[in-house]
Amino acid sequence: MSNTTAPDLTPEQLEAFGQELDAIRARVVDDLGERDADYIKKVIRAQRGLEVAGRGLLFLGFLPPAWIGGTAALSLSKILDNMEIGHNVMHGQYDWMNDPALDGKTFEWDTACPGDQWRHSHNYMHHTHTNVVGKDRDIGYGLLRMSEGQRWHPYYLGNPVYATLLAMFFQYGVALHDLEAERITAGKVSLADKREMIEEVWTKVRGQWLKDYVLFPALSGPAFPFVLAGNATANLTRNVWSFMIIFCGHFPEGTHEFTKKEAENETRGQWYYRQLLGSANLTGGKYFHILAGNLSHQIEHHLFPDIPAHRYSELLVDVREICERYGIPYNTGSLPKQFGSVVRKIVKLAVPPLPGLGRSKPASKAPAKATQATRSNGSEAHAGATKAARNGSKAPARATRATGSNGSKGPAKATKAARNGSKAPAGAAKATRSNGSKPSRALAAA
Repeated sequence: MSNTTAPDLTPEQLEAFGQELDAIRARVVDDLGERDADYIKKVIRAQRGLEVAGRGLLFLGFLPPAWIGGTAALSLSKILDNMEIGHNVMHGQYDWMNDPALDGKTFEWDTACPGDQWRHSHNYMHHTHTNVVGKDRDIGYGLLRMSEGQRWHPYYLGNPVYATLLAMFFQYGVALHDLEAERITAGKVSLADKREMIEEVWTKVRGQWLKDYVLFPALSGPAFPFVLAGNATANLTRNVWSFMIIFCGHFPEGTHEFTKKEAENETRGQWYYRQLLGSANLTGGKYFHILAGNLSHQIEHHLFPDIPAHRYSELLVDVREICERYGIPYNTGSLPKQFGSVVRKIVKLAVPPLPGLGRSKPASKAPAKATQATRSNGSEAHAGATKAARNGSKAPARATRATGSNGSKGPAKATKAARNGSKAPAGAAKATRSNGSKPSRALAAA
């Protein structure tokens, strides 16, 4: 649902649209190499340097300039770890390097959510079902009403309050994403059913708390309260920043939501089309994009989730040109503009629809279904994907194992293996615990 219009592309147009985007991806995959490896290593060095500097300065936190500088440095370190390193590495963007430290299947980040759970809730659920109401749990995180497709309830009168709290404690909202609290309160599942998940989250959260709120403050001796406050402020800063960037990626004015029916039996081109209409970009300078994890290029990220994110600024020129030719809206704007529209949506959806106004109409009909629908989404597989997957052939009706997350479709019923990754791309036969999205030069012809 959106107030912007989008073209009703024919099956032939959607097929051609998908092939053009496949060609862009293949070109970049073929070019991956030293430049990309150097980039992520440089970012990691910067993140570690900022953390050391920040924690060191906070030990002198009784001096106001040291506290401010230490808190700022630690905040930047946590943002880089969360956005440009953790998020992107766990998408498998650097799996092609075969570096165990950058393996998307096993990477763990400095935040409350266990890596395996995030690979399921984000890489699998969100990237597969982007903006599909009732399937993409990123629509409101189980707390907010972010779509008119969500039935209004008096509970949602607190939308602005819940959103503020979610922003402040965003890492915990992400950590509890898969807990499906709304299903527990509705009696559809019990806490006992989620016991293993809760234990995993608690283990991770406990470790984070001990590190930031006990160990480092204790090591500082008399500076304990200053280090404690600095660490808490750095976590708060990272949480609010992450919330703003992520919510600006899918909920500004002009983004579209979809029904489950509209997302059924999608072809490759239809999947690309939905990802594009359901995402939005942010404009800004070089360092803004780095601190955003290049998720400021959310459109390109959802089209090519396994491509190193620092490449998105180059790809958007071609993507935007393709959109113009097909008449597809390309949603982009500044952070104040996009986040302002997100805030307005949060407030607007807190109240029930006014009598006589009803709901806004969908921007367009669901894309015309191609005669031979597939479950492929256009995101390529690990190097281990079969030749059939590389040629864009149809995925098996029911894959028995799921690979990690490049946003690709998978089995109708996700197994526990799928919980640790994303749905399998066409023809993929081997499960991983990551995103299964490692680019490979062998996929250049895909």
